[in-house]
Amino acid sequence: MAILLFVTVCLVLMLGYPVALTLAGVALMFAGIGQFIGLFDATLLGALPNRLFGIINNSILMAVPLFVFMGVVLEKSKVAEQLLISMAELFGRFRGGLIFSVFFVGMLLAASTGIVGATVVTMGLMSLPTLLKRGYDPAFSAGAICATGTLGQIIPPSIALVLLGDVLSNAYQQAQLEMGIFSPKSVSVGDLFAGAIVPGLLLLGMYCLYTLILIKLKPDSFPKPTQIQPVNLSFILRILNALIPPLVLIFLVLGSILFGVATPTEAASVGAFGALVIAMSKKQLQLAVLKEVMISTVKVTSMVFLILIGASIFSLVFRGLGGEELIHQLFTNMPGGVIGATLLVMLVIFLLGFILDFIEITFVVVPLVAPILLAMGLDPIWLGIMIAVNLQTSFLTPPFGFALFYLRGVTKELLSSAQIYRGVLPFVLMQLLLLLLLSIWPALITWLPAQIYG
Repeated sequence: MAILLFVTVCLVLMLGYPVALTLAGVALMFAGIGQFIGLFDATLLGALPNRLFGIINNSILMAVPLFVFMGVVLEKSKVAEQLLISMAELFGRFRGGLIFSVFFVGMLLAASTGIVGATVVTMGLMSLPTLLKRGYDPAFSAGAICATGTLGQIIPPSIALVLLGDVLSNAYQQAQLEMGIFSPKSVSVGDLFAGAIVPGLLLLGMYCLYTLILIKLKPDSFPKPTQIQPVNLSFILRILNALIPPLVLIFLVLGSILFGVATPTEAASVGAFGALVIAMSKKQLQLAVLKEVMISTVKVTSMVFLILIGASIFSLVFRGLGGEELIHQLFTNMPGGVIGATLLVMLVIFLLGFILDFIEITFVVVPLVAPILLAMGLDPIWLGIMIAVNLQTSFLTPPFGFALFYLRGVTKELLSSAQIYRGVLPFVLMQLLLLLLLSIWPALITWLPAQIYG
């Protein structure tokens, strides 16, 4: 019944029904069937009110609407657009400079929004027409935009890492109880933020190195700049005016979390307020813009919490039908032990990334498998970053990657699907290489958190 429940949910989702309602509705239907045939104890559903109250009362999850608000303010107030223009002027004096400006601005936008769709759509609308007009290769341009957009999964402060931090903290405590260990240590969002910095910068470095190699091998695909801005005081001030505010904002938010000055929720509130200040200083905070920002924030936040409620109902019914014991037996008897179990989980998460967003996977799949993997001895910070990078790769892989659909939706007249697919393949290979490096050298993830938190 537990396996049938999981398969049914996936099938219904593929038919296009809303995720949150599918998770809750199918789970309750199976609970009724299980009660009727004697395989489910309906009294377990009595735990739902406490679970739902815990979700709404979770202080860590309160960071989600604040981080969303911060990102949407920077997007709607055209701060990101001004930054892209300034970076294009700065890097435009070099062959292929526009691509490097896309990487840099995309990284900052990914760090501020943390939402793959928002970053890909924004970068696609702002930069792709300019890249094509200047003569850049269409396939490579599409791949660069999609790959940069998915950096929002691991570049902190990331909403994906905030959600993963909450889920993995609960999973770690559950794993400790199963092992008979009673330790006050837990997994914090700050741990994941610190663990994601080195992999995120390493991946961005791979993108830049690959671009430099292409410029050397195929210079015709990267035209020389036609107009070079003179370096004078006005130029420098314009660059600094566009660059410093978002950099300071991200440093304040991320630094306050990493060094324990503020909790993720407190830092997110600083970020939200700082984004408003930046927008006001640039005279971009009109009433109409603020209304759009608030509506977008409410929509994203409502989606996150509704999915979390549906996932809680699903996980409760799944456990009541014996699904947790089934997974535990499967992992215990898996050839290769913890390595085989980890590979299986990563493969399943990668495939599910084609049909589910990171929010559903974080709330549905991770709570089922993480406690067992952590009880087998995996480091929770390493596991969290591996899941984030894995999902990032899944969102970029043809033909079902979400990032490809987002870009295709806003560039139908400029690019074909074949060009987008061809352009992202090298970046998919680089992300798979990163996963391999993180598997071989876990210290790439765990070193910085150990240095900061000891």
